[in-house]
Amino acid sequence: MFLSIIIPTFNEARFIGNTLEFLLKQTYDMPFEIIVADGGSTDDTTSIASNFPVSVLQSPERGRAQQMNFAARFAKGTILFFVHADCLPPANFSSFIRNALNKGVDAGCFRYRFDSNKRMLQFNSFFNRFGGLLFRGGDQTLFIKKDIFSALGGFDESYIVMEDYDMVRRISKGHRFEVLRDEAMVSARKYDENSWLKVNIANAVAMSMYLTGLFCPLTIRNTYHRMIKHPKGR
Repeated sequence: MFLSIIIPTFNEARFIGNTLEFLLKQTYDMPFEIIVADGGSTDDTTSIASNFPVSVLQSPERGRAQQMNFAARFAKGTILFFVHADCLPPANFSSFIRNALNKGVDAGCFRYRFDSNKRMLQFNSFFNRFGGLLFRGGDQTLFIKKDIFSALGGFDESYIVMEDYDMVRRISKGHRFEVLRDEAMVSARKYDENSWLKVNIANAVAMSMYLTGLFCPLTIRNTYHRMIKHPKGR
């Protein structure tokens, strides 16, 4: 097994250094590489990332799906592990991924908790341990066998938001997907800049629009972005 860790970035100078430092300090039980796929950051994201022994790629198109697909084309690994710049996987995550794959899992994610002690965010975190689509998302990271990722055509680039849910939904139709027990640590910045209620209403509206199949990805994105303020203005 060879693990390719892919991090899509856009104006993540606040987080990328800490994330890369954390990832490089981990103990790996398989060969690995880290690829930062940048979407044209206007801050110091790429210069910070370039100080680490990782690959920094400039995606020709901005957007998480586009950036992750672009990096996947250059990845050497047989296993792809997608991680957000403001998310820290659990310690020893490579061992957990290897163990899951050895048990027949094709793809999966970790549970997550927020870097906040706010009670309502702890409430949110509790429910992501369940297997339903409503309780999954990019915040939990995503690992997948590269051959399956390629067979599925990668992330659907028409989705500006919901690309992670769409991918998990397609994986689950024909492959074994599992939510691993160990927890990733996710930034609560979106909740800090809005409110717990606003973010959860926006999430529910976007998910409902996606599940009905009646709305195009651009309409879902525009609706979602009108409802809450995004820390990076994406």
